[in-house]
Amino acid sequence: MRSRFDAFKRGDEAWLLRTWHASTRPEHLDLTDNPTWRGLQIVQTALGAQGDETGMVEFRATYLNEDGSIGVLHERSRFERESGTWFYVDGVHFENE
Repeated sequence: MRSRFDAFKRGDEAWLLRTWHASTRPEHLDLTDNPTWRGLQIVQTALGAQGDETGMVEFRATYLNEDGSIGVLHERSRFERESGTWFYVDGVHFENE
């Protein structure tokens, strides 16, 4: 999760696609309007330990809006492990709090 957040901060499309599960991976990402990401707070995790094949990470990521105000992306993301590597599957976004 943290590596994907850092990749969004850097605009690293290749890393994001490489860590996206093949069953849900888009062909490409358009990061043209990628906001300025500021911070990541892990709210909750479930599974994802050694021996688990699935995991969940709930997080809040803060970013700067065009007007300089702070925005928050709140998501619960699902991951699957294949051959020892974790892949992002999908996520559910929570409405603005």
